[in-house]
Parts: sequence; C-alpha cells; structure tokens
Amino acid sequence: MNLKFAVYNVEWMKDLFFQDGTPKQANQGSAQDKKNGARSVLLADVVKAIDPDVLCIVEGPDTLADGSKTASGQLEAWRDLHGLDPNYKGVHGIPSGGQQELCALYKSNLLTLVHDPEKNARKHPFNETFLVDTTESLIKEQYKHYRPPLELSLQDAATGDELARIMVAHTKSKGIFAAVDFARFEQLSERNRKKLYAECFSIRERCDQWLSDQPAQKVILCGDINDGFGLDYYEQRFSRSAVETLLGSVWEPEKILRQVLPRPKLGKFGWNPSSSRYQDRITGDYFNVLIDHIVVSESVTFSNARVWNPFPKNAPADVKAINYPAASGRGI
Repeated sequence: MNLKFAVYNVEWMKDLFFQDGTPKQANQGSAQDKKNGARSVLLADVVKAIDPDVLCIVEGPDTLADGSKTASGQLEAWRDLHGLDPNYKGVHGIPSGGQQELCALYKSNLLTLVHDPEKNARKHPFNETFLVDTTESLIKEQYKHYRPPLELSLQDAATGDELARIMVAHTKSKGIFAAVDFARFEQLSERNRKKLYAECFSIRERCDQWLSDQPAQKVILCGDINDGFGLDYYEQRFSRSAVETLLGSVWEPEKILRQVLPRPKLGKFGWNPSSSRYQDRITGDYFNVLIDHIVVSESVTFSNARVWNPFPKNAPADVKAINYPAASGRGI
C-alpha cells in the first residue's frame, strides 16, 4: 500500500483550543484568542495542502489524565471546524507530564492506527523509569521520558493486517532558556545532552525489540529529536549523537534505520534542508538546523521525501505558495 506520511511539529497546538477543548476561531474571544484562531486556519491550510494519509503531530493539544479531554478528541473537533478530510480520525498515547502531546491523524477509510504501547515490565514501558549508562562510566543513571513516545500499530482498514509499527517521539530539548552564567550553562548543557541520549537509547531499544521479533518488520520512527547530524562540541565530547543512536549499530546492519531525506549540506547559514532555526546566544546570528526526522527500517520503501519549509530561497513553488503562519512549526 502506497501512503503519504508526514510528521509536523505544530508548536503549542494547545493554544489553538479553549480550556474545554473547543477550537478557537478568528472571530471569538480575546485578541490573543483571535490571533490563535487565525493561526489555526493557516495550520489547517498547510495540512490540506500536504494531504497526508498519516499525519504524526508533535506538540499537539493536551490530554488530561482522567480522559475528560484528549488530544485525539480535540484534533477531530479541529478537523470538523476547518473542513479537513472527514475520514481523518485522531489517536493519542500516554499523557505527558506537560501540555504538549504526541498524537496523530489518519485516514480511517484506508487505515487504522492503534495505540499499542509495550506493557512488559522487563522491556521498560515508556511511562516507567529506566536505567542507562550515558557516559560509558559503568554506572547507570535513572531516567524517565518526559513525553512518552507514541507507539502505534498501522493496520489496513479493510483486512486488519498490520502494515507497520510507528514510533512518534519528542525527545529532550538541548535549549537553555533561563538567564545563567557560563558555568551554569555548561552544567545544564551537559545534563540536557545526557537526558537526550538516554531517551534515544530507550527508543532505539524498542526498535531493536520490534526488529528482533520480526526482522522484516516495517518500522517508521519520526518526530522532533532536537538533534541533527554532524559532530558538535558535545557530540565530540560524548562520542555520539542522538540521531545516530536512533539509527542503530553498525554491528547489526540489518536493523539500521535509514533517513528518508538526502544528506543535508552545511552552508553559511546552517543546514540545508532545515526544519527550524535558532539564534546563537553569543553572536546573535540565526542558524538553520535539521532536528525533525523520519527514519525507516530496511523493508520500508519511500520516495519524494522533503521538508515543507517555505523560507529558503530554493523551496519548491508549491511549498512557498502556502500562507504559513508565523512560528507554525515544522513538517516533513
């Protein structure tokens, strides 16, 4: 089955809804509510233009622990408000400790997406603590996913056969947003990087479990990894990067996950293609980064993968033609 697959970090999609989960509109509420309502329209236009069969969402609307409000329910209300394909259904996973959830929309006339989390305690479910030696010091540290990755079974709607396993992740940010001196900045940078590595070790272990049980399994891992390729200072210091950890071991090439995008090129303003940009806190310059990824197992075939970023001069015309909202997020 040929499918159009996308991942989109919509950046605080929670802000597009009122407290009761009702989508905000451009003509309702306060000035800020109206601004979020206008942004909601533009985000819906992006989804319509991409028209994916599966849309994995990072920083989706919040899910309450008691189930009285869910990310999937709010996505479906948003679908109805903006006239998205009525076949879209929502699915969400384990609620996070914050207000940015992992969720997805899928065309239910073609597919079924089932939240299918690991429950075997020996295989550390993503809502439980786990131990990882992040520095190869022979001492394991305890970690826990702040946003439990979303484990999905992708099934054929007609037959019920499983087509693939999907993992949607939003791993630890490396950013430091508080005002600190450089000594504290160094301490926090190292802490954040270790947490990022630990979460990616945990995710990679689950991929290994899937591929060990079924070597021909189709695995799709996607999301905001908050890391890219190339050895920066901390990657050299720890002799690893988060993305390369997710790809797998060279000693088990049959289990290695492949990047769907072509190799990015490093230029004057950062990486191309890029999915976001950040300001250097020392120089004040903006730097383009590729931190949102889709990687797949050997049995998955793909074509025409690209980043939907309208800002580069060489962006495709159909991507530039969409009226993107400010800070609308990043999509592949």
